[in-house]
Amino acid sequence: MDSGVWGVQSRRASEAVAGGSGAFVALGGTLLGAAVQLRQPLLWAAGVYVALLLVGLGGGWLLWRWRGPRLLVLMLSLACGAMAGAGLAGWRATAYAQGALNPSLEGRDLRLTGVVSQMPQPGEIGTRFRFDVEAAQWAEALSDAAPPTVPSRIALAWYGEHSGAWEQPAERRASTARTVGEVHAGQRWQLTVRLRAPHGNLNPHGFDSELWAWEQGVHAQGHVRAGARDPAPRLLGTTWRHPIERAREAVRDAVFARVEDRRQAGVIAALVTGDQGAIDRADWDVFRATGVAHLMSISGLHITLFAWFAAHVVGALWRRSGRLMLRLPAQQAALAGGVLLAALYALFSGWGVPSQRTVWMLAAVALLRLTGRRWPWPHVWLLTAAVVVAADPWALLQAGFWLSFVAVAVLFASATAVPGEGRVGALTRLGRFFREQWTITLALTPLSLLLFQQVSAVGLVANALAIPWVTLVITPLAMLGVAVPPLWDVAAGAVKLFALLLQALAGLPFATLSMAAPPAWLAAGGVAGGVLLAMRLPWSMRALGLPLLLPVLSWQPARPAVGEFDLLAADIGQGNAVLVRTATHSLLYDAGPRYGLDSDAGHRVLVPLLRARGERLDLLLLSHRDIDHTGGAPAVLAMQPQAALLSSIEAGHPLQALRPARRCEAGQRWRWDGVDFEVLFPFDSDYLGFTRPNAVSCVLRIGNGRATVLLAGDIERLQEAALVSRTPGLQADVLLVPHHGSKTSSSELFLDAVRPRIALVQAGYRSRFGHPAPEVVARYVERGVRVIDSPRCGAAHWASPAPAEVKCERAHDLRYWRHRMP
Repeated sequence: MDSGVWGVQSRRASEAVAGGSGAFVALGGTLLGAAVQLRQPLLWAAGVYVALLLVGLGGGWLLWRWRGPRLLVLMLSLACGAMAGAGLAGWRATAYAQGALNPSLEGRDLRLTGVVSQMPQPGEIGTRFRFDVEAAQWAEALSDAAPPTVPSRIALAWYGEHSGAWEQPAERRASTARTVGEVHAGQRWQLTVRLRAPHGNLNPHGFDSELWAWEQGVHAQGHVRAGARDPAPRLLGTTWRHPIERAREAVRDAVFARVEDRRQAGVIAALVTGDQGAIDRADWDVFRATGVAHLMSISGLHITLFAWFAAHVVGALWRRSGRLMLRLPAQQAALAGGVLLAALYALFSGWGVPSQRTVWMLAAVALLRLTGRRWPWPHVWLLTAAVVVAADPWALLQAGFWLSFVAVAVLFASATAVPGEGRVGALTRLGRFFREQWTITLALTPLSLLLFQQVSAVGLVANALAIPWVTLVITPLAMLGVAVPPLWDVAAGAVKLFALLLQALAGLPFATLSMAAPPAWLAAGGVAGGVLLAMRLPWSMRALGLPLLLPVLSWQPARPAVGEFDLLAADIGQGNAVLVRTATHSLLYDAGPRYGLDSDAGHRVLVPLLRARGERLDLLLLSHRDIDHTGGAPAVLAMQPQAALLSSIEAGHPLQALRPARRCEAGQRWRWDGVDFEVLFPFDSDYLGFTRPNAVSCVLRIGNGRATVLLAGDIERLQEAALVSRTPGLQADVLLVPHHGSKTSSSELFLDAVRPRIALVQAGYRSRFGHPAPEVVARYVERGVRVIDSPRCGAAHWASPAPAEVKCERAHDLRYWRHRMP
């Protein structure tokens, strides 16, 4: 070959490689830019993000045509990609933020007209649903006032009469749900509602409900006012809007009407319609313990398998028409049809974030194939990730995004599938399947510890059995049941067998392993170590993964020094829950509220929090029997079998069956690691004639001679006076404000005796009880006390070496989507 021609071809090849590398780096830059933008505490002006986006896109287009020095091209490609990613994410965030609820509308009664936009979620005490607002007006007569401007999409709850009162017995609460109206997707209603901003609890390693509301496009939350003094809700008719949601609701209701066992029906409904709320909480606990929870929703695996099956069907039908074959090859038609039908399936399943992510991934890969491009797997992997993040920047903060993309990358990198092998035998395929499971388990264990603080020791076996059973038996039967309802009965039998197997696995000793959450940098090293151990490399190189993996498995958070202690007042809404730690011991004072018949602070906040911090409780102290103090206790006791129980609950209380409680009485003392604990109230005589649980609320004092904390439960003025008269020297640095700041507590006599520096108030955001009462807060402020309330602070961190300082989770972890109270 002529040397000149050879030189031209070589130069073109090198330019192509450089261009491909530049595209690869630019894709990585978009992810980096979006990730940096998500770290912003406050948003910039929309014009700044638009400028970043335009500069990034324009610079990328110029770099694509420019053949400069390779290193310079790569650096500029990274910068342009980062600007484009940050600009797109920020521009979308500013557009969304413009629809936020005006703070002046919170707590006001509004008369709204709109359409139910998603299938409702019925529960024991009411119904939750999404509502697209068409018109708004003031509920009260305000002739001279302009109509209020209300967000276009809100989340509403319609409770039965009195069902919002947590003091009621469960039986009464369940019975009141019958007063809720029949709400269905597509209906137009006129409702009187009371709205508030989507303010959620904020705890370390906890679920970020405000980010979830942001990602779902929900600008406000509220409840329907349907009392005797409120205008009655009016059904204005049924529209043709939201036909997919109406179909989903019809199928879900048909499943529950057909299948008698509601737990089996819930699994079938979840697999067909994506309604994860249909699955019983006890079943979710089993699924998580066995590591198969990802199969119980419309996951990426289901969408991918559906796309594969749909592509085969479309291809087979396409080949039957010669005219169609001449217009478009069957292979391309099958690819496009499979992605399109998978997108329709994802829409029918609720268009959840995992479904959206999978559809965008499939569309990106299909586009590459249809255009005849053959990119290396890292390029394809980055392209799909960039497409997903462009469509949903906040996916970068979702556990499912990292689990799915890391799993795919691990399978590619470990070369589990070898191209060009041709046909292989059944034993080879079975061996490859188990190897894939083992590879993913090794690589994702550190990541699972970082995200969930637990891994399933039986997950490898459970998934090996569950994946083919759920994807090849239960899910097809459940979906075909839409056309042939008797197949739902067969699917229910398959679910029953599946559940029996999982319960047996979950009941094994050490079925799950819980460990403290490692730092992000340590978990990243652990993932790299797991990948090294799983890859097809010489064992001498695989062994290098152990030094990276072992620190993750043995990580323990720092604890207070001997003679010191700290506390964390969890953000649990209207209730109390305070974790106290010494060098080697831990105590939990109260366990938070029960939010509903199937939801409590134990499962939602305290169990994940204790697991993430690697805590083994020595003592659970429940101040008294009220449900906002004991609601999460069953979940905590189940997680902490070694913890003793100290409380003022009566002998016949249901918690006594879970763990016999020792009665708290004044004078009880113990010492842990140089820190003194003392129960100050109630006295033995207080149990003889009390009429309210608050009258025997346990009061605990903790001190080390340099700092003191007083946890006062729900004592009221009478008990405060008794405590002051019986206990000299009540002064404390930190006071857990009695009864959440109720008007019945925090008397001047008590405050003058305690003289705290810091007053912690654990209360709900815009609670109907009005805690803390303004006059109570004023009494603290008059005495120079710093009042810290959980709605503004989130979880509050305090340590005895710095008794005048409190670290608030909301101030420590600022993000632009977090609600800020005025």
